Amino acid sequence: MDKPVEKPHEAIAALLADDLGAVNALIRERMASRHAPRIPEVTAHLVEAGGKRIRPMLTLAAARLCGYDGPYHIHLAATVEFIHTATLLHDDVVDESAQRRGRPTANLLWDNKSSVLVGDYLFARAFQLMVEPGNLRVLSILSDAAATIAEGEVLQLSAAQDLKTTEETYLQVIRGKTAALFSAATEAGGEIAGASPAQVRALFDYGDALGIAFQMADDLLDWTGKTDSTGKNVGDDFRERKLTLPLIRAVAAADDEERAFWTRTIEKGRQNDEDLATARELLDRHGALGSTRETALDWADRAKSALTHLPDHDLTAHLSDLADYVVERLR
Repeated sequence: MDKPVEKPHEAIAALLADDLGAVNALIRERMASRHAPRIPEVTAHLVEAGGKRIRPMLTLAAARLCGYDGPYHIHLAATVEFIHTATLLHDDVVDESAQRRGRPTANLLWDNKSSVLVGDYLFARAFQLMVEPGNLRVLSILSDAAATIAEGEVLQLSAAQDLKTTEETYLQVIRGKTAALFSAATEAGGEIAGASPAQVRALFDYGDALGIAFQMADDLLDWTGKTDSTGKNVGDDFRERKLTLPLIRAVAAADDEERAFWTRTIEKGRQNDEDLATARELLDRHGALGSTRETALDWADRAKSALTHLPDHDLTAHLSDLADYVVERLR
């Protein structure tokens, strides 16, 4: 019987198994609370839900391939995961989500107040962790990322449901809410390792492009994916009236009748049961899904190109494969 093909993140996890074990131990230690038992309950629900740990893995991989042999990449990787978990808790409240990674969201199992406050706690824990290495440049990278993520989320609030939203604004949103943490994860790993400025820049460029490709693929799969594989309901972005790239391109190509449909369903929020099928038909009519796919693939290629400036290492090859993997579902 043929052995299943190992996925890139699994190959990276195998190479970094000891480090990942240390990160997980540190996460469990720092998510504890003597006075508020709900904090570890809510945190554990999300942290232990089977996520791939791609963001902290990127920090560990960047540090390793740049030759780091100290202890603080563990702290930085845990920092990245805490920031990510905090944003997920907040996002599910903002989006009124009921499902995450195929499981009920924390705000559904507990309440919105618990999700917001535990998210705040995890942000505070993240800042405690990022201070411990005593590296001001790393502190700047990660604290800037935290601010950029929040800024991207707020920008999305103002850009959503506005049919004048441009592709440039969309890119700014996803670069903030998603790519900023990918690029901070890789850049911080290189910085703690004392990599050259050119290598640190290459790591930033890789993480930035990878995060953009990842989010574009996610936005496309909201229209084309399957719930059992994505853990989300198909069409959630349409129901939540989010202007992602496929919609932005369909709106830009719309005639007067089509624009009236988008105005009713997106700007005014008056949707009926047949509207999702109509929206999908309009996206197909204008090639919005196919063009979004090509754009996501192009960003994955940019991520791979950035790796040519980094040391020759087993991890470099696996990071290249990871860029292909995040868009593989689109091929």
